[in-house]
Amino acid sequence: MTNLFPAIAMLAVFALTFGGIQLLRRGRADRTKGVLMLVCAAVLLGNVAIWTV
Repeated sequence: MTNLFPAIAMLAVFALTFGGIQLLRRGRADRTKGVLMLVCAAVLLGNVAIWTV
């Protein structure tokens, strides 16, 4: 079970990064959501780094 949580979090990091970049490419009003998705991905990545060290 302890290996499951970082794995799911890393899948979320990849999905948030991909989605955030796609929203930034579109521009318009979605730009803020894209930046927030990238920030969320960075926070999750930091959490995974803390969990695994």
